Amino acid sequence: MSDGARLDLQNLPVIDMVGMGDPAGEAVIARQLDDAFSRIGFCYFVNIGVDQALVDGVFAQSRRFHTLPEPAKMALKMNAAHRGYMAPNTSLIATSTVANVTRPNFSESLMIMHEVPQDDPRYGEPIQGDNQWPDLEGFRGPVQAYDLAMAAFCQKLLRPMALALGLEADWIAPFFAQPTTFLRLLHYPPQPPDAPDDSFGSAPHTDYGFITVLAQDDSGGLSVRRRDGAWLAAPPMPGSWVVNVADMLSHWTNGRWLSTPHRVKNLSGHDRYSVPYFFDMAMDSTVSCVPTCCGPDNPPRYEPVRYGDYLMQRLDKNYAYRQQEKQHG
Repeated sequence: MSDGARLDLQNLPVIDMVGMGDPAGEAVIARQLDDAFSRIGFCYFVNIGVDQALVDGVFAQSRRFHTLPEPAKMALKMNAAHRGYMAPNTSLIATSTVANVTRPNFSESLMIMHEVPQDDPRYGEPIQGDNQWPDLEGFRGPVQAYDLAMAAFCQKLLRPMALALGLEADWIAPFFAQPTTFLRLLHYPPQPPDAPDDSFGSAPHTDYGFITVLAQDDSGGLSVRRRDGAWLAAPPMPGSWVVNVADMLSHWTNGRWLSTPHRVKNLSGHDRYSVPYFFDMAMDSTVSCVPTCCGPDNPPRYEPVRYGDYLMQRLDKNYAYRQQEKQHG
């Protein structure tokens, strides 16, 4: 495909996942994944097998949480395990490679991660700890149900992703025996129309890990940067999820798949809610170029890295609570 064809992309590709689990269907999905992830690193997924009632449920609980009084939310402020409440203007994307970010994000969120019980050998290691749950009757069940559904879908997605890279279908799966997952209940207050150009709900950035699967409401505001620097809107589409490649997956594929900058400006005039699900490899996984993405004429561009080390470096730089911990530590 020519660079011109890559740059002329006007809309994000849409991939129908209804064929997952069927060899012929997965072969089609694999080709579409490789095309979308190579061209722009973003696409829409439809028919992923997650019931709309689960989506409605997690959004309803997110709205309930974010309407709580500030003291109730601050009682769940982020803990050392990167779980809990992040107030507005407490995350600054210092590691952005696509913008000189000087203003913190105008958004708030509740972060819920994979469960690590206290009898788990991982407990107490970096970001291996307890989730924090609000004292809201009926909150935890719908949120956990959505989390489990997304985890199950992403595990199934590993097969066509491996096939898309010319690997055996089960090649990727061992890296996700104990995946690192983040379910983030995000609220973006409306930004005034005359907000400064460098004021964002989420400043231009790339994601850290493997893949992100985003459910968004009907407010709009998400945009994706094309290779020519133009910003392409990713508007809401009923029954869809916006999916993107993250840094570790791009490194894994030697840049074949793009970890693309994206941003959020909520100019809708009302509150915006979104629920990104970040599905990443185990903390101890070593990310080095997959064998099908390098060779004598295409040497590896990135040094091997332990995913957990890469992740912690970025969390330490981008989140105020971690900097405060280091100052007081």
